[in-house]
Amino acid sequence: MKAEEDSITFESVYEQIKENIQDTDELLKIKEAYQFALEKHRGMKRLTGEDFITHPLHVADIVNGLNVDAITIEGALLHEVLNNGETVLSEIEEKFGSTVATIVDSITKINKLELVDDSESSAIYLRKVLVGLATDVRVLFIKLADRLHNMRTNYAINPKKQKDKAYETMAVLIPIAHRLGINSIKSELEDLCLYYTKPDVYKDILDKLSETKKELNDSLEEMQESITEILTEQGLKFKIKGRVKSVHSIYNKLAKGKKWNEIYDILALRVILDTVSDCYLAVGLVHAKYRPIPNRFKDYIAMPKANMYQSLHTTVFGVDGHLFEVQFRTYEMDEFAEKGMASHWSYKEHGTKKVQNIMEQKLEMFRNLIETHEEVDDLAFARDVTSDMLAEMIYVFTPKGDVMELPRGATPVDFAYRIHSDVGDKTTGAIVNDVIVPLNHELDNNDIVKIKTNPNATPNKDWLNFVKTSQAKNKIKSYFSKQERTFMTNKGKDILEKELRKRKLAFAEVMNEENIKKILKDLKLKDLDDIYLSIGTLRYTAGFIISLTMDNKANVEDALLEKVNNRSLDKENYKNDIIVAGSGDILVNIAKCCKPVKGDEIIGFITKGQGITVHKKDCSNIINRKERMIEVNWNYEKDTSYLTDLIIETDNAKNYLTDIIATFTKRNIHIDSFKTKEYQTSYVYEITIRVKSKEDIAKIMVDLEMLSFVLKVSR
Repeated sequence: MKAEEDSITFESVYEQIKENIQDTDELLKIKEAYQFALEKHRGMKRLTGEDFITHPLHVADIVNGLNVDAITIEGALLHEVLNNGETVLSEIEEKFGSTVATIVDSITKINKLELVDDSESSAIYLRKVLVGLATDVRVLFIKLADRLHNMRTNYAINPKKQKDKAYETMAVLIPIAHRLGINSIKSELEDLCLYYTKPDVYKDILDKLSETKKELNDSLEEMQESITEILTEQGLKFKIKGRVKSVHSIYNKLAKGKKWNEIYDILALRVILDTVSDCYLAVGLVHAKYRPIPNRFKDYIAMPKANMYQSLHTTVFGVDGHLFEVQFRTYEMDEFAEKGMASHWSYKEHGTKKVQNIMEQKLEMFRNLIETHEEVDDLAFARDVTSDMLAEMIYVFTPKGDVMELPRGATPVDFAYRIHSDVGDKTTGAIVNDVIVPLNHELDNNDIVKIKTNPNATPNKDWLNFVKTSQAKNKIKSYFSKQERTFMTNKGKDILEKELRKRKLAFAEVMNEENIKKILKDLKLKDLDDIYLSIGTLRYTAGFIISLTMDNKANVEDALLEKVNNRSLDKENYKNDIIVAGSGDILVNIAKCCKPVKGDEIIGFITKGQGITVHKKDCSNIINRKERMIEVNWNYEKDTSYLTDLIIETDNAKNYLTDIIATFTKRNIHIDSFKTKEYQTSYVYEITIRVKSKEDIAKIMVDLEMLSFVLKVSR
């Protein structure tokens, strides 16, 4: 889809900006940001053939349409300079301040990450986007505008990348635009993504709309005139707009199984009025003349959507037998419906830059997802984001009448944690609609929920079996993780004290301030508790910690190597993990040459006297063999770990063994052995690890590839 856009200039964009921003100093900074970007991008071209500066200009124009502040516009104009110009972050900070620099830096980092086919990378991408959101929501405004303009000019890249970019937009950015309530960007992105992912479907819908365009427009105009007459007679002041529904909206109906001739409500009207009471009066007047469709009236004014969208929706039998969806809202609601939370950005109040309370309420959902991200693996994180963003929602009430939005299937425990973490932690019971219910009771629309608490109560691990929201899951896991951490920290301290007593050494002398600083630096730990924790979790021995304080201290890498290579593993029979065609109790071994893990495509090789040896199907040792091969499959009900090899190539600035070991430790992946080879231009680490599945390998490979010194990771 080649977007036919008018040529854009800074002067034309600046005229629009001045309608939203009047402060002279702020306008001067915006001009400076443009001049800076113009100079940095001078001579550069986009794939469309346009000067590169047109892209940041379009992005600035789009975010300005959301009524954002001057800092957001500066960030939009500068968002590519770290990528395309010879610019360093300190230069931006010096010229435009730390806030703009942080926004530009966040956008630059986000733009370096791309969604790929596997869900692990998708999850990491989602995490980075949401972390950017949590620090400053303006990063998201710019990112959405950046993607919208890129999708408008998506025709300039090759067909595969067009589809990849569209799928990435659907998976990551459209749900975020929806949650932020920025409908003007969301709806256009939906249409553009449909065009690039299903061009035939898009064209078919467009052709069908074109065939009936005159008839539809005539009906729309007649219905608009009729409603105008009805409301004018009652002295109401209003503005009315009509439209044919978007291609993507119609596609959604077709995708749900409807046929073209069964889609009646293609026509939509929007009535914008001065007050809320006028909205209710107007919908009553329209219903008095045009019969409404049962169960199609939605009151989003009394009960706003999750993204704070408010409006009255009804569908009526209108002129010419057509069904019309009619929306009634105030001017403020209409602005919010199109611009979402950006319209509540209060950049003029007392000269401060802050997010209004309404935005803070909605961003809390994102913060809850990321605040315990270190304790949640990427796949779980991606699943939580998807379920929290896209699940079917129910609306329940507190005894005081406050509305809480929860995914269908949520329980009183989810409700308690949505109110506050302390309420969730201290929950002991629940009353729903004046009836005592168990804590795993599934709530329904319009339930009134009262939570019983006890100041001495604590979370129950069994709650994890039934809670629905990621917020509740993460809070419960976090509580028990902290309990476990405290236990292991105390255990580590006891082990260290016993070892010191055994060696007849004084604790105060060995663990003095100087030695503690040295240990923290050598092992890259945060504080004394971290040292205790590393001993309690057996990451390091007490003897090794003590040796770091002595003159004859052990080398960190030698200690790690000794620790890893001293691990003794029993010979294992994998007969319960592999399903062998036509056989029951038979000896099964994992091939040492290719070391398959659960999730790999596998084949069995019958070895005389040794049962079945399982290889990866593409293993070079069996790829040309036809005899003595047997079909085998993984038993996914078993939860066993397997050995496999990774080869990590790094630059030769230094030996990065401790950094690599730390990366595996964060994932709780055990290392069985490793070898280090030093070459003229690089280090190569051959590491044998123990994992449960191919997904574990994919996740740790992504972690390793994101380390700045890693050149290549292969299996």
